[in-house]
Amino acid sequence: MPKKKYTFIDLFAGLGGFHFALSELGHECVFASELRDDLRKLYNINFPGTRIEGDITKIAPKDIPHHDILCAGFPCQPFSQAGKRQGFNDEKDRGNLFYRICDIIDEHHPKYVLLENVSNLKGHDNGNTWATIKRMLEERNYDVQEQILSPHQFGTIPQHRRRIYIVCKNREYGDLSYFKFPEPNKRITCDIKKIIVESDPDYIPLKKDTREQLDLWQEFIDNTIANGQKIPRFPIWAMEFGANYDFKEIAPAYQDVTELQGKRGHLGCKIDGATKEECLAQLPVYARTDKSKVFPIWKIRYIEQNREFYKKNKKWLDGWIKKIKHLENSHIKFEWNCGNDATPTIEDKIIQFRASGIRVKLPTFSPALNLVGTQIPILPWVKLPKETLKPGEPDKGRYLTRWEAAKLQGMKNLKFGDDKFELTLTRSYEALGNAINVTVVKHIAKNLITE
Repeated sequence: MPKKKYTFIDLFAGLGGFHFALSELGHECVFASELRDDLRKLYNINFPGTRIEGDITKIAPKDIPHHDILCAGFPCQPFSQAGKRQGFNDEKDRGNLFYRICDIIDEHHPKYVLLENVSNLKGHDNGNTWATIKRMLEERNYDVQEQILSPHQFGTIPQHRRRIYIVCKNREYGDLSYFKFPEPNKRITCDIKKIIVESDPDYIPLKKDTREQLDLWQEFIDNTIANGQKIPRFPIWAMEFGANYDFKEIAPAYQDVTELQGKRGHLGCKIDGATKEECLAQLPVYARTDKSKVFPIWKIRYIEQNREFYKKNKKWLDGWIKKIKHLENSHIKFEWNCGNDATPTIEDKIIQFRASGIRVKLPTFSPALNLVGTQIPILPWVKLPKETLKPGEPDKGRYLTRWEAAKLQGMKNLKFGDDKFELTLTRSYEALGNAINVTVVKHIAKNLITE
C-alpha cells in the first residue's frame, strides 16, 4: 500500500476497472461518469456512495471534485481495428471525447493521469493520432509514457488482451524518470482452467447446431490425419474447395462476365449467372470485392493453399463438402491456432466463433473479451452441473460464464446486480468486453504511485 491516500476520478467508468484497481491499493474515488444508465446502476451497487454522473460532456469541469489522479478508458471505437478507425474524425465525436479529458485536466491539474485504450491507437493514422494525444498532454506540462501490455504476460490472468496504457505525471511534482512499466514475464505459462468454475449454473449452453458444426470440423481433422496430412496452419477457407475461378492476375470483379461463366466458385458450384453481378454472387464472399483490381498477396496465398489442399484430399473432401453446404460463410472457415504438436481434437481446446471463421486455440489463455456477444469463448470440455440438465442433454460443453469473464478482467469482487436490479447476461458480456483490466492497472499503479 502507498503511504499516502490519493483521490481519483473514474471517467467513462463502465464496470469500474480503474475503481477496483485503485481502491484496492488504498485510494479513494470522488467522482465517476458513465453514459449508459444500466452501467451507472450497477456502478452504484458495486461502489455505493460514489458520486456517478452520466454524459461527461454535459458536466462543467469546475463541477467535478478536485482529485489527484484522473483515470479514463476513453471510448476506443474510433481507434479500434474492428471499427472504422476514424479517430479524431469520428462522426459521432467519440474521438473528440479526449478533448473533454483535456478540459478537466486544465481545470484541476491532477498529479497523475492514467489512460487506457486499444493497442491500435498507437499506430492509428500512421502514428498521427497518438502523436496528437501525446503532444496535447505534454503541452499541459505532463511527462508522458506509454506501453502496450496484456494480462497474460503477468501469469495471474489467462487472457490475451493487448491494450495501450498511458501514464502521465504533472511536472510540477517531478517527472517519470523513476517509473517503469511492469516487465512481462516471458517464462510464465497461463492456464485458462484456473478461472473455470464448473459448478456455476449461470452459463449459456451450446446450441445443437453449434455442437454439430464442431463435430463436422472434428471430422475434417480426423480425416486429415487419417490421410497422412497435418492440420493446416493456414486459415481453411472451405468455400475454395473445388473452385477454379481466375483470381491471380485480376480480381473477379474486374473480369468480363464471359471469363466468369462456366468456372467453378463457392464450394465448387458452377458459375452460371447471366450477369456479372449474378456470377460474382456465386463466388466466395471475399472474392467478390471490387476494392482493388488485384487481390493482396496474402489473399492470393490463402486461396492457393486451400486449392492445393483440396487437390491432395479431394477423395474424402468431396463427401465432407456435402455436409457443410448449408452452413453460414463464417462457419466454413476454420483456423487451427494450436501448432503441430497439439492433440488433434477440438474438445480440449478453446473455441471462438468469429466473423473470420471458427478459431481453435490451446487452453492456455482466453482470446480478448470483446463487445460482440456471439464471440464468447467456448469451453467444450467443461462438465455441466447435473442439476441444470434435462434428460438426454449433453453433460459438458458451454460458453465462458460472465463470472469467469469477470475474473479474466481481474474483477473478482464484481457484482452483476442486487435484489432490485440485475444487468442482463448480454449486457454483462458486452460491458466486460469493454472493461479495464484491473490486474494490469494495479501493476502499473504500484510502480507509479510510490509516495
